[in-house]
Amino acid sequence: MDDIAKRILSDVNLDDVSSHGVDRISGDRSPVDHWSPAILLERAAYLRKMAKYGNGSASDTIKALPHYSAVLSFQGRTSDPEVHENHTCLFHVLSGTATLVTGGMLTRPMQAGAGVLRGDLIENGSRQELRQGDVVHIPAGVPHQFLIAGEKAITCLIVKIAEAK
Repeated sequence: MDDIAKRILSDVNLDDVSSHGVDRISGDRSPVDHWSPAILLERAAYLRKMAKYGNGSASDTIKALPHYSAVLSFQGRTSDPEVHENHTCLFHVLSGTATLVTGGMLTRPMQAGAGVLRGDLIENGSRQELRQGDVVHIPAGVPHQFLIAGEKAITCLIVKIAEAK
């Protein structure tokens, strides 16, 4: 994360506002994380600022463990079509709207990271409109892309779950 991103996100530290910490009754340290929609949307406002100075999108991994991660994502532009070869994604839309394209065939796929392919577009995919409150499950190996129209944007909490090999 670059210096601008660190400064922007330092104002909203999820460790300071989550319930991860000391249990109020027993005084024991709790392994549970709790992020209210208000806290996630406040942090997403900072991601929106980062996106403005970048390529129109920004994300922040808020929890990372060996077999899953939780990512807060702001998309103010159409995303690149991609396929995650080794993990399932659960998207929970916190705010905004977008068209989600899934399935079909990823054209001109190129390796974009460990287990991630990106391409030019998705041919013959299915489209569905997403809005606040929607939850979408995308299995490993399924191409997907968010289409963002005009000045619209979408903010999602994404849970990425590694699939057994």
